[in-house]
Amino acid sequence: MTDVDAVKIIRSGGVLIYPTETLFAIGADASDEVAANRVALVKGRPVSKPLPLIIGSMEQLDLVTKFASSDVLKLAEFFWPGPLSILVKGRDELPYAVKDSDGYTSVRWTDHPVAAKICLAARTPLIATSANLSGNKAAEKIEDLDVELVKLVEGVFDGKPAPRGGSPSTVIEPLSGGKVRVLRDGVISKESLIQAGFTVVD
Repeated sequence: MTDVDAVKIIRSGGVLIYPTETLFAIGADASDEVAANRVALVKGRPVSKPLPLIIGSMEQLDLVTKFASSDVLKLAEFFWPGPLSILVKGRDELPYAVKDSDGYTSVRWTDHPVAAKICLAARTPLIATSANLSGNKAAEKIEDLDVELVKLVEGVFDGKPAPRGGSPSTVIEPLSGGKVRVLRDGVISKESLIQAGFTVVD
């Protein structure tokens, strides 16, 4: 499969498995409600767990949220592109599957060249949840992908470089006044957040 094929799958409302900086992801056009629901269904992900998003450039953040606080922009300046997912108020038009009950979604600007290229070429943020059936081990290598999961999607794009593996992205919730709450530990450590000038609270 070429990157052109991958983009065609996304733009036609299909579901794609593709590499990110940390793990292989399963995703689709983040603005397509039917596609988003399919990702959740294929993965077996509970509806109470919103699907995370990636973008391919800082400009694409505007497709996810209408309001990016000064803290969000400062976090982006320090850690993007990279494996830091930031909780932001999602646009009203985004599918329910990518937002929590308060309308928030998590987003990161990926530093994986393939994932970023697909976002930019498809002109949309992508859903980027780990490519595994819910509760099973995430796939770091193409050979680790669940064959049953692969059967349920339109394609697998094994673009290089391969995911680094190891910890997933860190997920944080920006609070007021330079404070953040870590919702999931990952690649970006609490110490790194503190060194960037943020206060990490429980």
